[in-house]
Amino acid sequence: MAGGSLYKDEESGGITDINVTPFVDVVLVILVVFIVTAKLIVARGVEIDKPKAATGGEVQSTLRISVTATGDLYVNGDKFTDDASAVVRIKQIAATSTKPKAIIAGSRVGPYANVMRAIDLAQSAGVTAIALENERP
Repeated sequence: MAGGSLYKDEESGGITDINVTPFVDVVLVILVVFIVTAKLIVARGVEIDKPKAATGGEVQSTLRISVTATGDLYVNGDKFTDDASAVVRIKQIAATSTKPKAIIAGSRVGPYANVMRAIDLAQSAGVTAIALENERP
């Protein structure tokens, strides 16, 4: 039988094999979309003119504290006018992780005291792992 089927089914029965290749392709595409979307969600925040440094690597975190040159404080993109409400929000975000990490982004032209204020707020909320964000030149 030169053109015969590889599988020997009964004459009256249909093909009972399932081809999983399309299913695997769809799952891999969904996985790639999820990875790209997760990267965008984690990286959200306020645009700040960050200092430039040749060293440093990317740190993944769900907690991002940003301080503008004028001293405006943002936690994950939400603006806070008083420190007490910012600490409460930081505690809520930190509670979602077993080892919370904070990424602090401060303006390159702003006072150093603004960055220290953000570090102090993170530590008072119980977050001890802190990274300072910079830009590569």
